[in-house]
Amino acid sequence: MNIQGKKVLLRAIEETDLDTLNTWSNDPDIWYMLGGWHFPFSKQDTERWFESLTTNDQRNQIFAIELDSVGIIGTANLVNIDWKNKNAFHGMMLGKHDLRGTGVALDTVMTIMKYAFEELGLNRLDGDMISYNQRSIDFYTKKCGWEIEGIKKEWYFRKGEFHDKVVVGITKSSYEKHIRTFME
Repeated sequence: MNIQGKKVLLRAIEETDLDTLNTWSNDPDIWYMLGGWHFPFSKQDTERWFESLTTNDQRNQIFAIELDSVGIIGTANLVNIDWKNKNAFHGMMLGKHDLRGTGVALDTVMTIMKYAFEELGLNRLDGDMISYNQRSIDFYTKKCGWEIEGIKKEWYFRKGEFHDKVVVGITKSSYEKHIRTFME
């Protein structure tokens, strides 16, 4: 099943995406702005990761973000889905630097939220960012309706220094309020 936004299409990751994903997985500019561990990723590593994905994974959904005119431009996910408590973690990575600021990220997050809250019946989404990634923090909090819910001190270690983790989240009721404002 594909999920259509106004600009983007969220779809399953395909084998034809692997070369592009491998290039992005080794781009230090991309990973400097994202959390988690990052090591050089071989093509075989990317293939093994792809083979580990399953469409029947009820807890983790990873999508390719696609634009008709361009193809794959990044990835978005809903992971660690907790069906009992109705929450999940969301993350996004735009690999095409030249598309930042064009509205595709906003359309991706709005599409993910609509899918999570209106189709899956989730009640909240969580996310986090490195404190120096102010662009992402402002994007989620000022444009997407998320709130900063906490700071984890000195969580990330990058280029010889510790940086805080900014924890953000949105509930379904906050999304519904935001979507009404967003549509006006």
